[in-house]
Amino acid sequence: MTLLRKHKTLYCELLVCSFLLLSGVAQAGRNEILSEIRLTGATGADKNAGVWVDGLYLGFVNELKGTKKVLLVPGEHSLTFRQTGYRDLTRKVVIGPGQKENYVVSMEPDPQAQYPTEPAKVKISVWPSRAAVFVDDRFVGHVAEFDGIGKSMLLSPGKHRFKITLPGWQSFETEANLWANQRFELKTALVPEDIREARPPIKEQSEAGSGSTPLSAGKVNP
Repeated sequence: MTLLRKHKTLYCELLVCSFLLLSGVAQAGRNEILSEIRLTGATGADKNAGVWVDGLYLGFVNELKGTKKVLLVPGEHSLTFRQTGYRDLTRKVVIGPGQKENYVVSMEPDPQAQYPTEPAKVKISVWPSRAAVFVDDRFVGHVAEFDGIGKSMLLSPGKHRFKITLPGWQSFETEANLWANQRFELKTALVPEDIREARPPIKEQSEAGSGSTPLSAGKVNP
């Protein structure tokens, strides 16, 4: 092997080693910088509770894993969980770089929750089915909880405002005047939102309302 070929071979080996070293550092950086919150729940109410992190809506407990896992910048964060008929649950967590924190969500029934008599049954058929549902400016769940055989939302008779929203999609809003024992279906598909024109994420106070006063609504599940 000539001296020139030896130099070329050595140069190539150094390039490969440098690439592997830089790739390893980048991979380690990705693993060590961001922190992960792993959410679990025992009951249906726990698993379907809406999740806000630092005041912004992310989704519901049972879906926030895999490609939708919750990755956070290290430090202190506020977690809030909401579910119809249950008290809001808010917790502060402090998590370090690369740390994986397991958190078990356990919702407590709200003794002041009110449920309508002779309610209207509202079915929500919207795509994507993970979109959040707000009624009269209060979070009541996600679409999949109110769509399908035996599933619906129970609402008191009268006029109600509906908002279906999900980060990255254009929100859908409408109103309906419901009467006792009515069966009503809200059906639509959200349109993807141009990221350049995207509105702020679903905020805890402006969209979900403040306090824990329950909405006069219930759920019918099989």
